[in-house]
Amino acid sequence: MTEAQGFPAFAAQHRSTRGRSWWARAWVQAMEDTSLDAGQLRKGRRYANSGQVGTITISPGRIAATVYSPEDTYESVVHVDQLSDDDWRRFREQVAARAGHIAALLDGEMPHSLVEAASDAGVTLLPGIGDLDPSCTCDAWELPCQHAAALCYQVAWLLDADPFVLLLLRGHTRAALLDELQASSAQPAEAEAGVAIADVLAGLPGDLPEPPELPARIAPDELAVAGIEPPGDLGPQVLQLLVLDAARRARSILNALLHGTAEPQPLDEWQDAIRLATDFPQLVPALAESTGRDLAPSIQAWRYGGAPGLDVLEHTWTPDPAELNRARTELLAADDDLTISTSANQLTLGADTQLRLDRHGRWHPYRFVDDAWVPAGAPSRDPLVVEW
Repeated sequence: MTEAQGFPAFAAQHRSTRGRSWWARAWVQAMEDTSLDAGQLRKGRRYANSGQVGTITISPGRIAATVYSPEDTYESVVHVDQLSDDDWRRFREQVAARAGHIAALLDGEMPHSLVEAASDAGVTLLPGIGDLDPSCTCDAWELPCQHAAALCYQVAWLLDADPFVLLLLRGHTRAALLDELQASSAQPAEAEAGVAIADVLAGLPGDLPEPPELPARIAPDELAVAGIEPPGDLGPQVLQLLVLDAARRARSILNALLHGTAEPQPLDEWQDAIRLATDFPQLVPALAESTGRDLAPSIQAWRYGGAPGLDVLEHTWTPDPAELNRARTELLAADDDLTISTSANQLTLGADTQLRLDRHGRWHPYRFVDDAWVPAGAPSRDPLVVEW
């Protein structure tokens, strides 16, 4: 039998109400996209950060808390659909398909691959627009009201700390899910048509070889390029650095293949030139001459944000307006006197500060210096905690 779980009230604090993890942000987005009143959301953020939400009780399909306001006390509830028994069966199959899935959950992570695999199997873990059903004892007609919104924002903080909170909402405790996974793994695994996996493997000729060890990272003085004539006018030093870079890129690809991680991102000619200039300053004069461009701003953008950082330096694009509105609302909630103008993927704050959103959901800070916008720091998914 699944039980309710209580979470202590959060103390007053200044913290992003969007959450840090991608799954907590998806939760907040589902709530905000349903809202028809940005004012209620703004008040909800203030309630969440001022510690006016009491103990949060989460049970399958239901979140509840007492919210304290100066004029009264209200009971706010948010309902979420539970997964069916068949949904849970298919979800367990997806978790069991990769050992890393359950390890990630236990480590406080919700892998994109798990959510996507569950979705492909017809199981929706994260709520979408209209999936959250808020109610409150206050007399506000907006859904959510400021009290229910505050509750939802704090639930995002709980999701940051433990993705099993989402699974509890959908109908299963951590213990129940782990017990079911253990029970299913104890059953003999079989291939299709009733053929045992052990019998299949027994039919293979010999033992499968162990994967090779990853070679050690090579140092410049270990390169064997002596006696090789550099093509054109590259020069011995440039050739050595290019060989070193090729060796390191090959090692990164091999590492990805051995451990199932993402391979290095493919780059076009300009991106690769900036990457080389960033990694090897000795190549900057030759690359600047061959490209005919000032590389300094691009190198700075790459150093802070890689290929996405270079993209927002050189190009604008049109993101979802809701993404810009959420960031703008949070910035104004933190500073009511702030003046913000919006253009494409850019938010300009005052006269000399700007945030640029890349295509991966990160905000890149910029400063206006000597009649030009220049990268000013590392990007962040939270516009309130960008480091300038």
